[in-house]
Amino acid sequence: MKKFYFKYRKISLVTAVLATAMTLSAFIPSQEKPKEEKFSNLKVLPKNTTPEQLKEVMHDFNASLGVKCGFCHAPSKDDPKKMDFASDENNHKSIARDMMKMTAKINKKYFHKGSKEGEIKAISCKTCHNGQKHPEMKIASL
Repeated sequence: MKKFYFKYRKISLVTAVLATAMTLSAFIPSQEKPKEEKFSNLKVLPKNTTPEQLKEVMHDFNASLGVKCGFCHAPSKDDPKKMDFASDENNHKSIARDMMKMTAKINKKYFHKGSKEGEIKAISCKTCHNGQKHPEMKIASL
């Protein structure tokens, strides 16, 4: 009878501990990874671009061209005070994509001959724009 009592007591104790743990877990916030944001209209930047990387690229455009988001992005149809970042309605966005391709091509062809380790961006938007919406064009004399 004594063995049965101790066995029953162990089962009761284990059950109580499990029940307490399950109850407490309902009140403890889960440590789930936040849902990773996916962008719907990346045509030049890699599809796996992170929000931080995209923000860095956009801030570089802002500084290099002296513009704000609305220069390339169209306003939202639902709320014109907000931007529709995925929209291609603003032609400046298409021009920006072409400029990104051109810059990458020049950098790859002339400045990245070896391995990709230690790459140097020899030119960027700022090289020509220098903080202006439209780069100043100078005609070289021969």
